[in-house]
Amino acid sequence: MPTLLLTGGRVIDPASGTDRTADVAVENGRIAAIAPDLPRSADRTIDCTDRIVCPGLIDPHVHLREPGHTQAETIETGSLAAVAGGFATVCCMPNTRPTLDTPELVEWVRIKAEANAACRVFPIAAATTGRSGEQLAPHALLAQGGAVGFSDDGDVIASAGMMARVLRSVRPTGLAVMQHCQEPTLTDGAQVHAGDVSMRLGLTGWPRAGEEMIIDRDLHLVRAIECRYHVQHLSCAVSVDIVRRALEEGLPVSAEASPHHLLLIDESVERGIAVRPPADGRTPPPDRAMNPAYWTNAKVNPPLREPDDVEAVRRGVAEGVITVLATDHAPHTGDDKARPFEAAPFGMIGLETAVALYAEALVHTGLIDWAKLIELMTINPARLCGLDACGLGQLAEGGPADITIIDPDAAWTITPDTFAGRSRNTPFIGWDMRGRAVATIVGGALRYEI
Repeated sequence: MPTLLLTGGRVIDPASGTDRTADVAVENGRIAAIAPDLPRSADRTIDCTDRIVCPGLIDPHVHLREPGHTQAETIETGSLAAVAGGFATVCCMPNTRPTLDTPELVEWVRIKAEANAACRVFPIAAATTGRSGEQLAPHALLAQGGAVGFSDDGDVIASAGMMARVLRSVRPTGLAVMQHCQEPTLTDGAQVHAGDVSMRLGLTGWPRAGEEMIIDRDLHLVRAIECRYHVQHLSCAVSVDIVRRALEEGLPVSAEASPHHLLLIDESVERGIAVRPPADGRTPPPDRAMNPAYWTNAKVNPPLREPDDVEAVRRGVAEGVITVLATDHAPHTGDDKARPFEAAPFGMIGLETAVALYAEALVHTGLIDWAKLIELMTINPARLCGLDACGLGQLAEGGPADITIIDPDAAWTITPDTFAGRSRNTPFIGWDMRGRAVATIVGGALRYEI
Protein backbone atom coordinates (compact mmCIF):
# COMPACT_ATOMS: atom_id res chain seq x y z
CA MET A 1 0.00 0.00 0.00
CA PRO A 2 1.48 3.41 -0.96
CA THR A 3 2.58 5.67 1.88
CA LEU A 4 0.96 9.10 2.20
CA LEU A 5 2.09 12.36 3.75
CA LEU A 6 -0.46 15.09 4.38
CA THR A 7 1.39 18.33 4.99
CA GLY A 8 0.55 21.65 6.59
CA GLY A 9 -3.13 21.08 7.29
CA ARG A 10 -5.27 22.17 10.20
CA VAL A 11 -5.50 18.84 12.02
CA ILE A 12 -8.76 18.63 13.96
CA ASP A 13 -9.44 15.56 16.11
CA PRO A 14 -12.27 16.26 18.56
CA ALA A 15 -11.72 12.91 20.31
CA SER A 16 -8.32 14.06 21.59
CA GLY A 17 -8.99 17.78 21.59
CA THR A 18 -6.41 18.34 18.85
CA ASP A 19 -6.68 21.49 16.73
CA ARG A 20 -3.33 22.55 15.33
CA THR A 21 -1.27 22.80 12.17
CA ALA A 22 0.59 19.54 11.58
CA ASP A 23 1.55 16.83 9.11
CA VAL A 24 0.00 13.37 9.08
CA ALA A 25 1.95 10.35 7.87
CA VAL A 26 0.16 7.20 6.72
CA GLU A 27 1.83 3.81 6.38
CA ASN A 28 0.37 0.32 5.96
CA GLY A 29 -3.17 1.58 6.44
CA ARG A 30 -2.40 3.17 9.81
CA ILE A 31 -1.53 6.64 11.02
CA ALA A 32 2.24 6.53 11.54
CA ALA A 33 2.74 10.01 12.97
CA ILE A 34 1.05 13.35 13.60
CA ALA A 35 3.40 16.26 14.19
CA PRO A 36 4.54 19.55 12.65
CA ASP A 37 7.14 19.35 9.87
CA LEU A 38 7.53 15.59 9.79
CA PRO A 39 10.92 14.62 8.28
CA ARG A 40 9.45 11.82 6.20
CA SER A 41 9.31 10.86 2.55
CA ALA A 42 6.24 9.21 1.08
CA ASP A 43 4.97 7.72 -2.15
CA ARG A 44 2.44 10.53 -2.32
CA THR A 45 2.53 13.93 -0.62
CA ILE A 46 -0.67 15.99 -0.42
CA ASP A 47 -0.39 19.70 0.41
CA CYS A 48 -3.16 20.47 2.92
CA THR A 49 -2.36 24.13 3.47
CA ASP A 50 -5.58 26.07 4.28
CA ARG A 51 -7.44 22.78 4.53
CA ILE A 52 -8.82 20.77 7.42
CA VAL A 53 -7.48 17.27 8.06
CA CYS A 54 -9.86 15.33 10.28
CA PRO A 55 -11.01 11.79 11.07
CA GLY A 56 -12.92 10.09 8.28
CA LEU A 57 -16.52 11.28 8.48
CA ILE A 58 -19.14 8.82 9.70
CA ASP A 59 -22.83 8.79 8.74
CA PRO A 60 -24.90 6.55 11.05
CA HIS A 61 -28.09 6.78 8.99
CA VAL A 62 -28.07 5.96 5.27
CA HIS A 63 -30.18 3.83 2.96
CA LEU A 64 -28.10 1.81 0.50
CA ARG A 65 -31.17 -0.03 -0.88
CA GLU A 66 -29.41 -3.35 -1.29
CA PRO A 67 -30.79 -5.98 -1.23
CA GLY A 68 -34.03 -5.31 -3.05
CA HIS A 69 -33.99 -1.77 -4.47
CA THR A 70 -30.82 -1.71 -6.53
CA GLN A 71 -32.38 0.44 -9.26
CA ALA A 72 -32.07 3.37 -6.82
CA GLU A 73 -28.76 2.55 -5.10
CA THR A 74 -26.42 -0.31 -4.27
CA ILE A 75 -23.82 -0.84 -1.59
CA GLU A 76 -21.18 -0.06 -4.22
CA THR A 77 -22.77 3.11 -5.64
CA GLY A 78 -23.80 4.34 -2.20
CA SER A 79 -20.24 3.93 -0.97
CA LEU A 80 -18.98 5.91 -3.96
CA ALA A 81 -21.39 8.69 -3.02
CA ALA A 82 -20.14 8.43 0.55
CA VAL A 83 -16.45 8.93 -0.22
CA ALA A 84 -17.33 11.72 -2.65
CA GLY A 85 -18.95 13.44 0.32
CA GLY A 86 -16.02 12.81 2.66
CA PHE A 87 -17.50 9.81 4.49
CA ALA A 88 -15.16 6.95 5.31
CA THR A 89 -17.88 5.01 7.14
CA VAL A 90 -21.64 4.66 6.75
CA CYS A 91 -24.20 2.64 8.68
CA CYS A 92 -27.00 1.28 6.50
CA MET A 93 -30.61 0.98 7.56
CA PRO A 94 -32.48 -2.35 7.50
CA ASN A 95 -35.52 -1.37 5.41
CA THR A 96 -34.37 -3.50 2.49
CA ARG A 97 -36.03 -6.47 0.78
CA PRO A 98 -35.56 -8.77 2.57
CA THR A 99 -35.25 -6.88 5.83
CA LEU A 100 -31.91 -7.05 7.64
CA ASP A 101 -33.31 -9.06 10.52
CA THR A 102 -31.17 -12.23 10.54
CA PRO A 103 -27.47 -12.81 11.23
CA GLU A 104 -27.13 -14.26 7.73
CA LEU A 105 -28.34 -11.06 6.09
CA VAL A 106 -26.12 -8.92 8.30
CA GLU A 107 -23.20 -11.11 7.27
CA TRP A 108 -24.25 -10.79 3.62
CA VAL A 109 -24.02 -6.99 3.84
CA ARG A 110 -20.58 -7.25 5.43
CA ILE A 111 -19.27 -9.57 2.74
CA LYS A 112 -20.82 -7.51 -0.05
CA ALA A 113 -19.28 -4.33 1.34
CA GLU A 114 -15.84 -5.88 1.74
CA ALA A 115 -15.94 -6.94 -1.90
CA ASN A 116 -17.43 -3.82 -3.50
CA ALA A 117 -17.60 -0.80 -1.21
CA ALA A 118 -15.27 2.19 -1.39
CA CYS A 119 -15.85 2.95 2.30
CA ARG A 120 -16.57 1.00 5.47
CA VAL A 121 -20.18 -0.19 5.73
CA PHE A 122 -21.79 -1.35 8.97
CA PRO A 123 -25.38 -2.61 9.14
CA ILE A 124 -28.07 -1.37 11.48
CA ALA A 125 -30.29 -4.41 12.04
CA ALA A 126 -34.05 -4.44 12.41
CA ALA A 127 -35.47 -4.15 15.89
CA THR A 128 -38.42 -6.39 15.05
CA THR A 129 -38.75 -9.21 12.53
CA GLY A 130 -39.64 -7.78 9.14
CA ARG A 131 -39.86 -4.36 10.81
CA SER A 132 -43.45 -5.34 11.50
CA GLY A 133 -43.46 -4.38 15.16
CA GLU A 134 -44.91 -7.77 16.08
CA GLN A 135 -41.97 -10.03 17.01
CA LEU A 136 -38.54 -9.38 18.43
CA ALA A 137 -35.58 -9.77 16.10
CA PRO A 138 -32.71 -11.90 17.54
CA HIS A 139 -30.76 -8.95 18.92
CA ALA A 140 -27.93 -10.85 20.58
CA LEU A 141 -27.20 -12.90 17.47
CA LEU A 142 -27.44 -9.83 15.24
CA ALA A 143 -24.98 -7.96 17.43
CA GLN A 144 -22.61 -10.91 17.37
CA GLY A 145 -22.95 -10.95 13.57
CA GLY A 146 -21.83 -7.34 13.22
CA ALA A 147 -24.90 -5.14 13.66
CA VAL A 148 -23.98 -1.80 15.25
CA GLY A 149 -27.48 -0.70 16.25
CA PHE A 150 -31.16 -1.57 15.94
CA SER A 151 -33.96 0.27 14.17
CA ASP A 152 -37.19 -0.29 12.28
CA ASP A 153 -36.44 2.93 10.41
CA GLY A 154 -39.10 3.80 7.89
CA ASP A 155 -41.60 2.57 10.45
CA VAL A 156 -42.05 3.33 14.10
CA ILE A 157 -42.19 0.71 16.83
CA ALA A 158 -45.74 1.78 17.53
CA SER A 159 -46.67 -0.47 20.45
CA ALA A 160 -45.42 0.67 23.84
CA GLY A 161 -45.36 -2.94 24.98
CA MET A 162 -43.24 -4.03 22.04
CA MET A 163 -40.93 -1.06 22.50
CA ALA A 164 -40.39 -2.06 26.13
CA ARG A 165 -39.54 -5.59 25.00
CA VAL A 166 -37.10 -4.25 22.41
CA LEU A 167 -35.34 -2.08 24.97
CA ARG A 168 -35.01 -4.98 27.43
CA SER A 169 -33.70 -7.29 24.71
CA VAL A 170 -31.21 -4.80 23.25
CA ARG A 171 -29.87 -3.53 26.56
CA PRO A 172 -27.41 -6.43 27.17
CA THR A 173 -25.78 -5.81 23.78
CA GLY A 174 -24.77 -2.28 24.76
CA LEU A 175 -26.04 -1.00 21.42
CA ALA A 176 -28.64 1.71 20.83
CA VAL A 177 -32.24 1.45 19.74
CA MET A 178 -32.76 4.04 17.00
CA GLN A 179 -36.37 5.10 16.78
CA HIS A 180 -38.25 6.47 13.79
CA CYS A 181 -40.63 8.70 15.75
CA GLN A 182 -43.98 8.70 13.98
CA GLU A 183 -47.20 8.06 15.91
CA PRO A 184 -49.19 6.14 13.26
CA THR A 185 -52.72 7.12 14.24
CA LEU A 186 -51.77 10.80 13.92
CA THR A 187 -49.85 10.44 10.66
CA ASP A 188 -51.79 7.84 8.67
CA GLY A 189 -51.80 9.04 5.07
CA ALA A 190 -49.91 12.20 5.95
CA GLN A 191 -47.78 13.71 3.20
CA VAL A 192 -46.46 17.05 4.49
CA HIS A 193 -46.27 19.09 7.67
CA ALA A 194 -49.69 20.02 9.06
CA GLY A 195 -49.96 23.76 8.47
CA ASP A 196 -50.87 26.40 5.93
CA VAL A 197 -49.07 24.61 3.10
CA SER A 198 -50.89 21.31 3.65
CA MET A 199 -54.20 23.17 3.72
CA ARG A 200 -53.45 25.11 0.50
CA LEU A 201 -52.35 21.97 -1.34
CA GLY A 202 -55.15 19.80 0.00
CA LEU A 203 -52.70 17.24 1.40
CA THR A 204 -53.06 15.31 4.64
CA GLY A 205 -51.02 17.07 7.28
CA TRP A 206 -48.50 15.53 9.65
CA PRO A 207 -48.68 17.26 13.04
CA ARG A 208 -45.63 17.84 15.20
CA ALA A 209 -47.30 15.78 17.92
CA GLY A 210 -46.81 12.71 15.73
CA GLU A 211 -43.09 12.95 16.50
CA GLU A 212 -43.18 14.45 19.96
CA MET A 213 -45.52 11.87 21.50
CA ILE A 214 -43.37 8.90 20.49
CA ILE A 215 -40.20 10.48 21.91
CA ASP A 216 -41.98 11.33 25.15
CA ARG A 217 -43.49 7.83 25.46
CA ASP A 218 -40.22 6.08 24.73
CA LEU A 219 -38.31 8.13 27.27
CA HIS A 220 -40.72 6.99 29.97
CA LEU A 221 -39.70 3.44 29.04
CA VAL A 222 -35.99 4.30 28.90
CA ARG A 223 -36.27 5.78 32.38
CA ALA A 224 -37.30 2.35 33.65
CA ILE A 225 -35.22 0.09 31.41
CA GLU A 226 -32.07 2.22 30.87
CA CYS A 227 -31.27 1.03 27.37
CA ARG A 228 -29.45 3.40 25.03
CA TYR A 229 -32.00 5.27 22.93
CA HIS A 230 -31.46 7.43 19.85
CA VAL A 231 -33.94 9.78 18.15
CA GLN A 232 -33.59 9.67 14.39
CA HIS A 233 -34.03 12.74 12.12
CA LEU A 234 -35.47 15.04 14.79
CA SER A 235 -37.56 17.80 13.17
CA CYS A 236 -39.65 19.69 15.75
CA ALA A 237 -38.98 22.42 18.29
CA VAL A 238 -40.77 20.62 21.13
CA SER A 239 -38.84 17.44 20.35
CA VAL A 240 -35.63 19.35 21.08
CA ASP A 241 -37.04 20.40 24.45
CA ILE A 242 -38.05 16.83 25.30
CA VAL A 243 -34.57 15.50 24.54
CA ARG A 244 -32.99 18.37 26.46
CA ARG A 245 -34.94 17.48 29.60
CA ALA A 246 -34.00 13.81 29.22
CA LEU A 247 -30.31 14.69 29.00
CA GLU A 248 -30.59 16.92 32.07
CA GLU A 249 -32.10 13.94 33.86
CA GLY A 250 -29.14 11.79 32.84
CA LEU A 251 -31.02 9.36 30.61
CA PRO A 252 -28.97 7.48 27.97
CA VAL A 253 -30.53 9.35 25.06
CA SER A 254 -29.11 11.00 21.95
CA ALA A 255 -30.57 12.62 18.85
CA GLU A 256 -29.60 13.40 15.28
CA ALA A 257 -30.48 16.08 12.75
CA SER A 258 -30.39 15.89 8.96
CA PRO A 259 -29.33 18.63 6.52
CA HIS A 260 -32.81 19.28 5.15
CA HIS A 261 -34.33 19.83 8.58
CA LEU A 262 -31.61 22.40 9.27
CA LEU A 263 -32.17 24.35 6.05
CA LEU A 264 -35.57 23.84 4.43
CA ILE A 265 -39.17 24.62 5.36
CA ASP A 266 -42.49 23.16 4.29
CA GLU A 267 -42.99 25.85 1.65
CA SER A 268 -40.34 24.10 -0.44
CA VAL A 269 -42.95 21.48 -1.31
CA GLU A 270 -45.34 24.13 -2.60
CA ARG A 271 -42.95 26.56 -4.23
CA GLY A 272 -40.99 24.02 -6.22
CA ILE A 273 -37.71 25.52 -5.03
CA ALA A 274 -35.58 24.89 -1.99
CA VAL A 275 -36.62 27.83 0.15
CA ARG A 276 -34.02 29.16 2.57
CA PRO A 277 -35.84 30.50 5.65
CA PRO A 278 -35.28 34.28 5.80
CA ALA A 279 -34.21 36.04 8.98
CA ASP A 280 -37.75 37.21 9.78
CA GLY A 281 -39.17 33.70 9.34
CA ARG A 282 -41.57 34.77 6.58
CA THR A 283 -41.67 34.11 2.87
CA PRO A 284 -43.76 35.75 0.15
CA PRO A 285 -46.76 33.92 -1.31
CA PRO A 286 -45.70 31.30 -3.84
CA ASP A 287 -45.69 32.25 -7.51
CA ARG A 288 -47.53 29.23 -8.84
CA ALA A 289 -47.09 30.41 -12.44
CA MET A 290 -43.31 30.21 -12.12
CA ASN A 291 -42.83 27.50 -9.51
CA PRO A 292 -44.68 24.17 -9.73
CA ALA A 293 -46.45 22.97 -6.63
CA TYR A 294 -46.32 19.42 -5.20
CA TRP A 295 -42.54 19.12 -5.52
CA THR A 296 -41.69 15.54 -4.62
CA ASN A 297 -37.97 16.20 -4.19
CA ALA A 298 -38.92 18.06 -1.01
CA LYS A 299 -41.12 15.22 0.26
CA VAL A 300 -39.33 13.64 3.21
CA ASN A 301 -40.12 11.67 6.35
CA PRO A 302 -40.48 13.35 8.80
CA PRO A 303 -41.67 16.30 6.71
CA LEU A 304 -40.06 19.68 6.36
CA ARG A 305 -41.43 21.92 9.10
CA GLU A 306 -41.77 25.67 9.71
CA PRO A 307 -39.07 28.33 10.31
CA ASP A 308 -39.43 28.14 14.11
CA ASP A 309 -38.70 24.41 13.97
CA VAL A 310 -35.65 24.92 11.76
CA GLU A 311 -34.33 27.52 14.20
CA ALA A 312 -34.99 25.26 17.20
CA VAL A 313 -33.23 22.27 15.62
CA ARG A 314 -30.24 24.44 14.76
CA ARG A 315 -30.21 25.77 18.31
CA GLY A 316 -30.44 22.22 19.61
CA VAL A 317 -27.23 21.41 17.75
CA ALA A 318 -25.49 24.53 19.01
CA GLU A 319 -26.51 23.83 22.61
CA GLY A 320 -25.39 20.19 22.57
CA VAL A 321 -28.86 18.65 22.71
CA ILE A 322 -28.46 17.15 19.24
CA THR A 323 -25.05 15.51 19.18
CA VAL A 324 -25.06 13.62 15.87
CA LEU A 325 -25.52 14.75 12.29
CA ALA A 326 -26.88 12.12 9.90
CA THR A 327 -27.99 12.58 6.30
CA ASP A 328 -30.80 9.99 6.10
CA HIS A 329 -29.51 9.48 2.55
CA ALA A 330 -32.60 8.09 0.79
CA PRO A 331 -32.10 7.50 -2.94
CA HIS A 332 -35.05 6.99 -5.30
CA THR A 333 -35.30 6.70 -9.07
CA GLY A 334 -36.52 9.59 -11.17
CA ASP A 335 -39.56 7.57 -12.19
CA ASP A 336 -40.55 6.97 -8.58
CA LYS A 337 -40.18 10.64 -7.66
CA ALA A 338 -42.17 11.61 -10.80
CA ARG A 339 -45.31 9.95 -9.46
CA PRO A 340 -48.22 12.06 -8.19
CA PHE A 341 -47.29 13.57 -4.83
CA GLU A 342 -49.34 11.20 -2.68
CA ALA A 343 -47.82 8.17 -4.44
CA ALA A 344 -44.23 9.38 -4.59
CA PRO A 345 -41.83 7.98 -1.98
CA PHE A 346 -40.41 10.01 0.90
CA GLY A 347 -36.73 10.89 0.97
CA MET A 348 -33.79 12.69 -0.62
CA ILE A 349 -30.14 11.88 -1.16
CA GLY A 350 -27.62 13.56 1.11
CA LEU A 351 -24.15 12.03 1.24
CA GLU A 352 -22.43 14.10 -1.44
CA THR A 353 -23.76 17.47 -0.27
CA ALA A 354 -23.72 17.00 3.50
CA VAL A 355 -20.53 18.85 4.46
CA ALA A 356 -21.50 21.98 2.56
CA LEU A 357 -25.11 21.96 3.75
CA TYR A 358 -24.16 21.47 7.40
CA ALA A 359 -21.66 24.31 7.05
CA GLU A 360 -24.34 26.48 5.47
CA ALA A 361 -26.76 25.88 8.32
CA LEU A 362 -24.40 25.82 11.29
CA VAL A 363 -20.90 27.17 10.61
CA HIS A 364 -21.58 30.07 8.25
CA THR A 365 -24.39 31.21 10.55
CA GLY A 366 -21.95 31.38 13.47
CA LEU A 367 -23.79 28.79 15.57
CA ILE A 368 -20.82 26.42 15.78
CA ASP A 369 -17.27 26.27 14.43
CA TRP A 370 -15.62 23.71 12.17
CA ALA A 371 -14.17 21.78 15.12
CA LYS A 372 -17.64 21.29 16.58
CA LEU A 373 -19.09 20.31 13.21
CA ILE A 374 -16.40 17.65 12.81
CA GLU A 375 -17.17 16.30 16.29
CA LEU A 376 -20.81 15.86 15.25
CA MET A 377 -19.71 13.95 12.14
CA THR A 378 -16.91 11.79 13.55
CA ILE A 379 -16.43 10.76 17.17
CA ASN A 380 -20.07 11.29 18.20
CA PRO A 381 -21.56 8.96 15.56
CA ALA A 382 -18.67 6.56 16.20
CA ARG A 383 -19.64 6.38 19.87
CA LEU A 384 -23.32 6.02 18.99
CA CYS A 385 -22.56 2.88 16.99
CA GLY A 386 -19.67 1.55 19.08
CA LEU A 387 -17.16 2.20 16.31
CA ASP A 388 -14.83 4.20 18.54
CA ALA A 389 -13.74 0.89 20.08
CA CYS A 390 -11.94 0.01 16.83
CA GLY A 391 -10.41 3.45 16.47
CA LEU A 392 -12.87 5.00 14.03
CA GLY A 393 -13.96 8.60 14.38
CA GLN A 394 -10.55 9.74 15.64
CA LEU A 395 -6.98 10.43 14.56
CA ALA A 396 -4.45 8.57 16.69
CA GLU A 397 -0.96 7.36 15.96
CA GLY A 398 -1.21 3.63 15.31
CA GLY A 399 -4.93 3.89 14.62
CA PRO A 400 -6.74 3.27 11.32
CA ALA A 401 -5.95 5.82 8.63
CA ASP A 402 -9.50 6.94 7.89
CA ILE A 403 -9.04 10.62 7.05
CA THR A 404 -11.11 13.34 5.40
CA ILE A 405 -9.59 16.49 3.93
CA ILE A 406 -11.95 19.48 3.78
CA ASP A 407 -11.49 22.77 1.98
CA PRO A 408 -13.66 25.09 4.10
CA ASP A 409 -13.58 27.86 1.48
CA ALA A 410 -14.13 25.81 -1.67
CA ALA A 411 -16.81 27.46 -3.81
CA TRP A 412 -18.95 25.09 -5.83
CA THR A 413 -22.45 24.54 -7.16
CA ILE A 414 -24.50 21.42 -6.52
CA THR A 415 -25.06 19.80 -9.91
CA PRO A 416 -26.48 16.31 -10.52
CA ASP A 417 -24.12 15.41 -13.37
CA THR A 418 -21.23 15.18 -10.89
CA PHE A 419 -22.95 12.80 -8.43
CA ALA A 420 -21.27 9.45 -7.89
CA GLY A 421 -24.40 7.77 -6.50
CA ARG A 422 -27.13 6.22 -8.60
CA SER A 423 -29.99 8.64 -7.78
CA ARG A 424 -30.50 12.39 -8.19
CA ASN A 425 -33.43 13.16 -5.90
CA THR A 426 -32.39 16.29 -4.04
CA PRO A 427 -33.99 19.74 -3.81
CA PHE A 428 -30.58 21.40 -3.48
CA ILE A 429 -29.68 21.34 -7.18
CA GLY A 430 -28.29 24.72 -8.21
CA TRP A 431 -27.32 25.88 -4.71
CA ASP A 432 -24.02 27.76 -4.58
CA MET A 433 -22.04 26.36 -1.65
CA ARG A 434 -18.89 27.10 0.32
CA GLY A 435 -16.91 24.21 1.79
CA ARG A 436 -16.57 20.59 0.73
CA ALA A 437 -14.59 17.41 1.22
CA VAL A 438 -11.78 17.28 -1.33
CA ALA A 439 -10.23 13.92 -0.42
CA THR A 440 -11.27 10.79 1.47
CA ILE A 441 -8.84 8.17 2.75
CA VAL A 442 -10.14 4.81 3.98
CA GLY A 443 -7.77 2.38 5.66
CA GLY A 444 -4.81 4.24 4.20
CA ALA A 445 -6.15 4.10 0.62
CA LEU A 446 -7.04 7.33 -1.20
CA ARG A 447 -10.61 6.55 -2.25
CA TYR A 448 -11.64 9.99 -3.51
CA GLU A 449 -9.85 13.18 -4.55
CA ILE A 450 -10.96 16.28 -6.38
